[in-house]
Amino acid sequence: MGRLLAMRRLYSALMYAASPVAFAIVLWRGLRNRRYWEALSERFGFGKTYASPTIWVHAVSLGEVTAAAPLIRALRTRQPQCPLILTTATPTGRARAQALFGDSIAVRFLPYDLPGSMRRFVDRVNPRVAIIMETELWPNLFDQCRRRGVPVVLASARLSPKSVARYRTFGALFRPMFAGGTLVAAQSEEDAERFITIGADRSRTRVIGNVKFDMDIDPAMVYRAHELRLAIFSSRPVWIAGSTHAGEEELVLTAHAALETQIPGALLLLVPRHPQRFDSVAELLKRRGVRFERRSSMGLAPDAQVLLVDTVGELTMLYAAADVAFVGGSLIPVGGHNLLEPAALGVPVITGPYQANGADIARVLLEQGAAVQVADARQLTDALLGLFADPARRARMGELGRHAVEVNRGSVARLLALIEPFL
Repeated sequence: MGRLLAMRRLYSALMYAASPVAFAIVLWRGLRNRRYWEALSERFGFGKTYASPTIWVHAVSLGEVTAAAPLIRALRTRQPQCPLILTTATPTGRARAQALFGDSIAVRFLPYDLPGSMRRFVDRVNPRVAIIMETELWPNLFDQCRRRGVPVVLASARLSPKSVARYRTFGALFRPMFAGGTLVAAQSEEDAERFITIGADRSRTRVIGNVKFDMDIDPAMVYRAHELRLAIFSSRPVWIAGSTHAGEEELVLTAHAALETQIPGALLLLVPRHPQRFDSVAELLKRRGVRFERRSSMGLAPDAQVLLVDTVGELTMLYAAADVAFVGGSLIPVGGHNLLEPAALGVPVITGPYQANGADIARVLLEQGAAVQVADARQLTDALLGLFADPARRARMGELGRHAVEVNRGSVARLLALIEPFL
């Protein structure tokens, strides 16, 4: 017990030292993106107080918010009278949540993991259950939930082998987080075993699958994609590189330049993962002499080689408008992003070798023949050339992707069955 208290005090001291830096970064980023200046007090636990108990869901950023959407809709249907709070950590996640749900739920920022901030937050939100998407292990947050008897559900939880080593190093700090009412609803057997290794109770650990397979496809969004294709892209061959990172755009642009030598008129939709990088990617395109347009200009010159997508919330729609989709964060050691969005839309998927963030999804799509894995710019070029040269193969891969998503649905229903006893 003494060691635990010492570790928690040290952790809190480090958080007190780090939070002014984190807040300064938020303020600095707000100079370019005013969304960072929204609801600043929420980052320290302030906000509306709820007298009646709420259902609280936390989804750290845009991808997790999108993945949580089917669960949130199901909870709204089953508990229509209970206030639902969705927290996120990023302005893009907040904007996505507001676009998806409007005023039907409350959206706010999760505060920094400071003892006082988390105490204020939990007191004001008054949750009857805390549902935390994927892996957000914050010691002071879990401690405040434990003190109030609030059950915590780690939903669609995942843990990489590298993370296991880090959490075990600080086992005295993290192991108590799994005591009491913490339930782990893991994505896979491997994830479940990793959570047990770092202290989760085996009797309170379940495998439910990945809720991302339960994603909704909005027919109106698909219609907008087809309209965009007809109005702007015309008959050009179109591929998209979604959620790219620094160091990855260079590889993508090298592949596109090689593709254009074989398929003149090919168009790349380039979608950087983080909005704060839109301008730096535009500078990269200028340095490379690439003719490009910004998506925010709402037009496309006939000779443009690249459409730089500098808008937020359009990625899924643009996947639907493309012939082939490369999903970023996978050619460099980031861990990859959501392969299911293009697959569910019937778009052939290309991924790099780094897939730790969704290894089970990548494995399913690769085994089913709905995705192709490449290691570098040359292999990316070869994969694109092969797919553009064979429309029948593209269609076959697209159907295999749709089928893989459909047969793996059901995680939300399994998760709800675990949550409902707390409601």
